Amino acid sequence: MALKKTHRVTPFLWFDGQAEEAARFYVSVFKKGSKVTSATPMSVSFVLEGQPFLGLNGGPTFKFSEATSFFVDCKDQKEVDYFWNALLAGGGKESQCGWLKDRFGLSWQIVPKALGKCLGGKDRAGAQRAMEAMLKMKKLDVKKLEAAYKGK
Repeated sequence: MALKKTHRVTPFLWFDGQAEEAARFYVSVFKKGSKVTSATPMSVSFVLEGQPFLGLNGGPTFKFSEATSFFVDCKDQKEVDYFWNALLAGGGKESQCGWLKDRFGLSWQIVPKALGKCLGGKDRAGAQRAMEAMLKMKKLDVKKLEAAYKGK
């Protein structure tokens, strides 16, 4: 598991035999600054947008759960749509409020910057409306969040 030591904390993901397949999938989704750095039958090292990861083919004992997820900060609806669709490809499952599970069972939060602006805005009633709108969504919709914040 050769990995250039640039980060003190590295996510370590336990897979049931598909660590390299998952790493190559994630690298294809997060293209910029992403690559598989090494792979063996037991493990894979990879980088997603500069963040190193390790994957282990540890077997079926442990499974991913929503208790751990990766937050993808999206600048706009176009990025939300891209990451949402890309990570669902091949058998992923939608959840609520911008969450999904990819085909390997890993949870992701696909979140536009607009959500933080709406929920953290000075208009507390608007923030509440945006929260209520979000709770009804699967994939987050920037226009609907902003409209709810504005009371439209």
